[in-house]
Amino acid sequence: MRLVLILAAIALVRPSVSLGADCTQPAAPGVDWQRCYMDGRDLSRHDLSGARLRETSFQRARLAETVLAKVDGYRGKFISAVMTGARLDDGVFSDADFTKADLAGASLARADLRRARFFYASLRGADLTGAKTLGADLLNADLSGARWTDGKTICAEGSLGQCN
Repeated sequence: MRLVLILAAIALVRPSVSLGADCTQPAAPGVDWQRCYMDGRDLSRHDLSGARLRETSFQRARLAETVLAKVDGYRGKFISAVMTGARLDDGVFSDADFTKADLAGASLARADLRRARFFYASLRGADLTGAKTLGADLLNADLSGARWTDGKTICAEGSLGQCN
């Protein structure tokens, strides 16, 4: 009985860990990297489509031309990440942080970007067709040449924080 109580107490104090996530798995479609730290890694030109990246940190990572289509990136941290030409189509990136990220030429078509932060991010020439942007913070984000959510409007050169 005493052993059962001790094990129960340990289970209550031990921080919760995602049982499915394996942060050592190689980059591949459908990988489960939930709550992993991928800071500073070079994952350029990899296919991570359908991956589970909830609350994963990619600070200063290189994700240039990486396929992140249909990814669950809820609350992901992409701070200062290089994501030029990346494909984030149909992904869930609500509450994600893209502060100072370089998303020039990236495709975010139909992505869920609600409440995401794009402080000082570069979205030059990005495609935001059909993206959900309610509550997204675009403070000083460069939207020059970006295709806006309506799929028709091209933001004017010098569009900072809003599509002009």
